Amino acid sequence: MQELQRFPPRARPVALVTSLLCLLASGVAAQPIATLREVVVSGSRSEQFSDELPVSTDVVGERAIERQQIQDIRDLARDLPNVTVRHAPSRFAVTGPANSTGRDGNAGFNIRGLGGNRVLMMVDGIRLPRSYAFGGNAFGRDSLSLDLVKRVELVRGAGSALYGSDAMGGLVHFITYEPADFLAMPDGTRKAIGGRVAAGWSGDDNGRSLAGTVAARAGDSAEWMLTASARRAHALENQGTIGTPDVNRTTPNPQEDRDDALLAKVVLRPTGAQRHVLAFERVERQSEVNLLSSRAVRPLTGNATTIASAVLDERGSMDMVRNRLTWDGRWRIDTLLADQVQAVIGLQDAASRQLGSSDLNTRPDRFRDVRYEERTWQAGLQAQRSSALGAGWGRTVTYGVDFTRAKITNLYTGINSLPPEVFPLKRFPDTRETTAALYGQAEWASDRWSVVPGLRYDRFELDVLSQDLFFPPAARPARSLSGSALSPKLGVLYRATPAWSVFGSYAGGFRAPNANQINGYYENAAEFVQVVPNPDLQPEKSRTLELGLRGRLPGFELDAAVFTGHFSNLIVDNVLLSGTGVAGDPKLFQTRNIERARIHGFELKGHAGLGNALGGAWITHFAYGQARGTNSTTGRPLNSIDPAQASLGLEYRRASWDLRLDARHREAKPAEDIDSGGLVKPPNTQFTVPASTTFDLSAQWRIRPGLRLTGSVVNLTDRKYWVWADVQGLAASTRVADAYTQPGRHLKISLVADF
Repeated sequence: MQELQRFPPRARPVALVTSLLCLLASGVAAQPIATLREVVVSGSRSEQFSDELPVSTDVVGERAIERQQIQDIRDLARDLPNVTVRHAPSRFAVTGPANSTGRDGNAGFNIRGLGGNRVLMMVDGIRLPRSYAFGGNAFGRDSLSLDLVKRVELVRGAGSALYGSDAMGGLVHFITYEPADFLAMPDGTRKAIGGRVAAGWSGDDNGRSLAGTVAARAGDSAEWMLTASARRAHALENQGTIGTPDVNRTTPNPQEDRDDALLAKVVLRPTGAQRHVLAFERVERQSEVNLLSSRAVRPLTGNATTIASAVLDERGSMDMVRNRLTWDGRWRIDTLLADQVQAVIGLQDAASRQLGSSDLNTRPDRFRDVRYEERTWQAGLQAQRSSALGAGWGRTVTYGVDFTRAKITNLYTGINSLPPEVFPLKRFPDTRETTAALYGQAEWASDRWSVVPGLRYDRFELDVLSQDLFFPPAARPARSLSGSALSPKLGVLYRATPAWSVFGSYAGGFRAPNANQINGYYENAAEFVQVVPNPDLQPEKSRTLELGLRGRLPGFELDAAVFTGHFSNLIVDNVLLSGTGVAGDPKLFQTRNIERARIHGFELKGHAGLGNALGGAWITHFAYGQARGTNSTTGRPLNSIDPAQASLGLEYRRASWDLRLDARHREAKPAEDIDSGGLVKPPNTQFTVPASTTFDLSAQWRIRPGLRLTGSVVNLTDRKYWVWADVQGLAASTRVADAYTQPGRHLKISLVADF
């Protein structure tokens, strides 16, 4: 606990929240707020109230997505404590070392200091594609449209006991709309046809969006729906002021974004005891960037080699297409083994492509075409049995099997490769990843107690399908890998009173290495760099412990948790093994299991009614998250830990409209909290992030039932600030730090009409 007291400046937001809680405890909490208990499926793989789970969860529902004008996963993480999404500016280069900045867009979630492929992302129970980065290319994880999503469930801490590999750092589950969401009437009946039209504009990227849904009944046993959405935007704005077309540029590069999405669903109920959902989803994204920030400063200066290689023009594009087809069947039965059964089969194809062209002064121009694809089919069978045990106790047992098989491929081609490489080639060979798992969980519950143990066994295999275009040129053939893992968990929840409960949980997690980490190979003789495979990589492992407190009083809700985690065999990409980077002594890099780490911290969130005044209800919302991580091998801080953040909102609510003011304070990321050697090349040091406070003002007008207009002014004071996740790897000596700033003051407007 003494570790957490090393942040004197961070005591300010803690004191602010503590003072607020003391004020609320003095009596204002007696004002009621109309809220519904949140039902989640991700915390236990079955429907359950979130406040009955012995684990920390966040639910961002339909109303919050609309009211907060959440457009993408970056917006989604905005007010979740200890959760961030990296979005670096598009300042990549077509060739050269460390040239992938911004290629991955919204790169993925970081939860409590663990990010990337350590956080599992799913849509309707189907795993979303993983991120991939190698050399100058990076493919992110923002492969879905929130226009199709009704609810997002985020589970903190290791989820491997239920979901296996990739859930070591947590889970983010996107649950899409169903026909009933548009057909349900207030009296419980369903209309024959319904739908929604939504339009929006966002000033931070000049984004224009339009989405439409139509749903209908086909008799008493069938319903269907179709949703289509489109968005057009430019680059995310910043507070840079230099607009020159060269490397000194700090304003955004010209960029054109195109996002399109489609969701079709059919829901069948042949009998009252069974339900089948057939779904097809397609998401397509395209970005074209004019990389003015890559151009050389005119007039050209330097030696002959520098002048010959000067970039005169550079452009890049990123395309992604994901198609998903899913069948989800559920039955209510009455047997000794189960009273509910669910079967899921999903087919998914996700293909990404990055193109780049570079016009050099006198040297030959370069062109790159890089592709990455995951073709996955997933199947699962799950059963659940509930029974009464007597003496006020009941038991629910959930068990099942999961099977996932994915073919993962990549291809690099282009014009004028860097020696000794010859196009086309593959950074890793075509690989088939197979995972088979058995899992089980039991919950014993009474009026006061819930005890939830669980265990999962995973068997994973990475099989090399072909050496073509990999060996040669790789120095040695690729190798396959197989292994297994046991992931236990134990959760206990105690209901001290009807309003207050405490919980604790222990969980073990793991993450298997991927094909690129095992067999990835790269050689650049001109820059004296070589990356070699490591087929002996072991899975990452974790042990996490969490203690939490929940309060559910009339007009007041509080969730607080402290957590600690120990991690071993952490996989670190591109570890320098030897070499100085000169002729005869190239730098040799390899992915290694070298790190042990510890992460600990705490978080709280909630809301409270402050009473009625001026004809409406006053409500406050608050959240705070803080974490600290240490590399146990080196004693240095973990760079993946985000600075503490506090948010405080004040809302005025009336029947037909509401007004809300939100404040967000982000603590600084000082030099003593950064391991610069892991981010930038010595003797440079990492750019440090100062503290910042921003304000947003928003309002919603409910014009009539089914018609809502929402508007907001974001960054009301036009504050210039940086986010730590976006600047990692940026040297303190840089002249273009302003290119990494967040958008200044801007407007958002959206209109939603239900019919």
